[in-house]
Amino acid sequence: MSHQTPLGSSMPQANCLDLWREKNDQLVRQAKVAQDLDLSLRRQQLAQDALEGLRGLLHSLQGLSAAVLVLPLELTVICNFTTLKASLAQGFTEDQAQDIQRGLERVLETQKQLGPRLERGLTGLWNSVLHASTVLPQLLPALHHLAGLQAALWLSTDHLGDLTLLLQTLNGSQGNPQRALLYLVAALKGGSICGPPLLEASRLYRQLGNTAAELESLELLVEALSIPPSSEVPHFLIEVELLLPQPDPASPLHCGTLSQVRHLLASRCLQMGRTEHAAEHYLDLLALLLDGSEPKFSPPPCSSGLCMPEIFLEAAAALIQTGRAQDALTVCEELLRRTSSLLPKMPQLWKNARKGTKESPHYPPWVSATYLLQGQAWVQLGVPKQAISEFSRCLELLFRVTPKDKEQGPAFNCEQGCTSDETLQQLRAAALISRGLAWVASGQDTKALQDFLLSVQVCPGNGDASFHLLQTLRRLDRRDEATALWRRLEAQTELLQENATWSLPLYLETCLSWIRPPDRETLLKEYRTFLLEPCDL
Repeated sequence: MSHQTPLGSSMPQANCLDLWREKNDQLVRQAKVAQDLDLSLRRQQLAQDALEGLRGLLHSLQGLSAAVLVLPLELTVICNFTTLKASLAQGFTEDQAQDIQRGLERVLETQKQLGPRLERGLTGLWNSVLHASTVLPQLLPALHHLAGLQAALWLSTDHLGDLTLLLQTLNGSQGNPQRALLYLVAALKGGSICGPPLLEASRLYRQLGNTAAELESLELLVEALSIPPSSEVPHFLIEVELLLPQPDPASPLHCGTLSQVRHLLASRCLQMGRTEHAAEHYLDLLALLLDGSEPKFSPPPCSSGLCMPEIFLEAAAALIQTGRAQDALTVCEELLRRTSSLLPKMPQLWKNARKGTKESPHYPPWVSATYLLQGQAWVQLGVPKQAISEFSRCLELLFRVTPKDKEQGPAFNCEQGCTSDETLQQLRAAALISRGLAWVASGQDTKALQDFLLSVQVCPGNGDASFHLLQTLRRLDRRDEATALWRRLEAQTELLQENATWSLPLYLETCLSWIRPPDRETLLKEYRTFLLEPCDL
């Protein structure tokens, strides 16, 4: 991330600076040779020798008065020393924070700014240094790299509060995070370890309720990950990937692949109601994933993996949400095309799954959910007959599936809830309610009544079905049944709200939001007035 500093030949330090830079470059090459060696003892010795060489070089540089001409190299040596030391120790230590602090103090020495500011600790130092950097732009590349290491240090030691203050310091204004994020994305583009802090920034902003900043940080991370790594790596800089050669995907220091970050951004946009952005991000994600060989449709090995069929379903839901029903149909048709070979095997798949064999039980919910979303797309296009047909196909598949027994073991485990009892029940309820509403739109309340009654039976915890049933009973003037249902709903409203805490796939949550009746309390009050009216004789 650092860049080579122009050397002013007119300055007295120029000749020494050339020698110091040459020494730094030689030590960096030695560290990289050690990194590539297979012999662990030889590698350890070479790396330790390089570390001691960097320590001596830093001591020489800091033995002189701080000078703006030398500071870019000095800060680069601090970065190299800190990176290599953390790699050898397999973690950051307190003295590394002191090395960073000393580097910041040296910057301020050139500006005569040392004094009371030091009482505020490292965050105060960063605030002062970054203000000073506005008049010392030649220091920014090295400071970017040092800020990345500082962020990594605070992440590894769980100092998220300090990290938040650093982001705010980089930003200069708590309500406008753009500058902080630009610092971090510049660091990531330079090949440093600032990807995890940028992802952590999005998490922090999410906790703070700053949705705009959260999504912008994810967009910048996508942008940075989309840029191919530069083949021209500065040979005077130790790559900070040395700190974590292969981060555990479950670690917060793992910023993920481009497709994973794109999926996170798209899903957060969909959750936060930014449907147009969500739709575009999902289409970009599908284009990225489908570029080249066709992906395999299999359940993810862990919660961090991407579940391809669910990405298709989320994309279709986002397109419907933004009014692009025809595009949603195209996405659904592509998903069905890729899963069509599974359809003849579905009954056997579920039979094997209940016996605990390895064949995946995830396909039927995906395929039936595709028909559900196609039905919603046809509803949006104003073709209720085709919508009813799609909802019926969805239900035909869903009612072939028997919810799992509690003792069936790991064959059904899926953290995304693909095959949970709740997901299957809610899918059935969504399909029945959707078909019932399509019957209502076609003027066939009697058929709608049958679907609403069945949806209440298959998913008693779904209050939406009961409210749609109440509305239908009212239209059919079945007052006695409506009154009995109204009384139960008034008694159960609070219980239904308390129980509505299922963890469902995002596409299903989105679909359920489309068929949710308006404010329930208002509806109950309206029905109270209606049911208390005298009957016409």
